[in-house]
Amino acid sequence: MDPRTPCLVGAAQLTVRDQPGPEPLSLWETVARQALSEARLPAARLDSVQIVYTDSWQYDDPIGRLVERLGAAPRHRTYSRVGGTAPQQLIGAAAGRIAAGQMEAALVVGAEALATRRAFRREGERVAWSHPADPKPPYGWEREPDPAALAHELFLPVHTYAIMETALRLGIAEERASRGELFAPFTEVAAVNPHAWHRAAHTPSELVTPGPDNRLVGWPYTKKTVAVMEVDQAAALALVSSGLADRLGVPLDRRIYLRGWAYAEDTWEVAARPSLGSSAALGAAASTAFERAGLGLDDMAAMDVYSCFAVAVRMACDALGLDPLDRRGLTVTGGLPYAGGPASGYVLHSTATMAGLLRDGGHGLVSGVGMHLTKHTYAVWSSEPGGTLGDGRPVHTAEPVPIVSSCAGRATVAGYTVAHERDGSPSKGLLVVDLPEGGRTHAWVLRPELMADAMERGLVGERVMLTTDGKVNVAVW
Repeated sequence: MDPRTPCLVGAAQLTVRDQPGPEPLSLWETVARQALSEARLPAARLDSVQIVYTDSWQYDDPIGRLVERLGAAPRHRTYSRVGGTAPQQLIGAAAGRIAAGQMEAALVVGAEALATRRAFRREGERVAWSHPADPKPPYGWEREPDPAALAHELFLPVHTYAIMETALRLGIAEERASRGELFAPFTEVAAVNPHAWHRAAHTPSELVTPGPDNRLVGWPYTKKTVAVMEVDQAAALALVSSGLADRLGVPLDRRIYLRGWAYAEDTWEVAARPSLGSSAALGAAASTAFERAGLGLDDMAAMDVYSCFAVAVRMACDALGLDPLDRRGLTVTGGLPYAGGPASGYVLHSTATMAGLLRDGGHGLVSGVGMHLTKHTYAVWSSEPGGTLGDGRPVHTAEPVPIVSSCAGRATVAGYTVAHERDGSPSKGLLVVDLPEGGRTHAWVLRPELMADAMERGLVGERVMLTTDGKVNVAVW
């Protein structure tokens, strides 16, 4: 074997349920030390330290503060931007540098303490964590949200993903039933995962039936079927060259190999997607990862399909030709709604869990999704070396449909949702509509009887009439 072959030799996860818990810096340090210990890797040997963006707190120098605590002095340092594909992009970049002989050891870390922040807010207190950035830097977007989407208050994932969900045209009753059947097995996996945030199995009906503890958050989604971000969780991965693993004395059965991975992009605005109900980019990322790995879907012993919302899983299954109820299961952790969805960091947890499973032998698939089903990563991991890594350049970039900011006249509904308040009452309908002359625009539905109608029958394909004040479009039918 080429001594430059990268391998994952240390993985650690941590979930803190006692509130308030530690700040992100302390969580980073804890899991980093655990991963380095498992890898038999002294911190001083690290060539690279990379941190997944944290929503919890903006530090003045996040990597500098961590390496100071660890006693490391890496020459390569990266702090990612926002997005659920960030962990795999960091992992892939580190593996590529190791394979190229540019470095021998890398650490990738992520942590969130959003549950602790919520606990402080409930008490009317502000967190006072260490080393705050001053001035506070801009949020870690790669791109700012589209102004037309912002004008229509369409920027929360619970709304954008719900719009894409309705574009699948499953039918209201069918969608609800299949969502429960899809996610119930996820809860069973989470129930036996010691790191899961919610460790309880649920029936399909319990997941999709609205109630006091399961309110509608963005129709048709209920709280128990969407990612839970307010968690205190951390994970770390240590990657080294095979030559260094030999010198460190890491046993062969403790080494997991990245056989191949790929990254692809859909459009950044939901309304600009060529198809609201499918993703050519997702299919390209998956097929390229398999091709680079020299393996196929049937070779996978385990899979973790990114599960922030049901539509992300459904689109993945459609693109892969995968049965949503595949006997192998679609998650190794329990998924983002149950194991926990720590902002941009979930893929560190799914990869760490997958690495533990593959030490008994076999191949596994781990996917990631970023922003509004915009970014896609697929990675094939294995107990056996081989394949071709590839790089982080997009293997597919979707061509956007033009967005019209304001419009009056007839249009056709392409996808929609109904936003709900915390008390469970509907607040407004949010539509993406096709325009007769081409392109798309956004619209609100404000009349209560029309919101009720939208939730009682399939509105996709419905002709509506738009009026506008130049900033916001309003739809009636």
